[in-house]
Amino acid sequence: MATPSEHTRLSLEQQLGEQARTAWPQLRHLQVRHRGAFAYVTGELADSEVVKLMRLRYAGTATRWGFALYYASSDRYEDTLLPTGGFAGSPEDALDCACGVHLAAPDI
Repeated sequence: MATPSEHTRLSLEQQLGEQARTAWPQLRHLQVRHRGAFAYVTGELADSEVVKLMRLRYAGTATRWGFALYYASSDRYEDTLLPTGGFAGSPEDALDCACGVHLAAPDI
């Protein structure tokens, strides 16, 4: 399994951070932890609560990642379809899906 380069990891963090700032004001901070081909994403809310959101799997490109949603009921990440219909997609689509499940929807 390929692992992302440092440049790709930084790019992922920037993409997710920008999406969080513009679309998810409930998130005070987003943390991305890398381990091999995986990126684990957690969010910190205004009240300092930390919420596990998702896991992304590197698929060889910085623009398309495998998506697994975190399920607190089983304390596991499970591959999940994105609203776009695939198990992989853009980091922004993945963050929107995970936040839509774990956080209240933002005012649109």
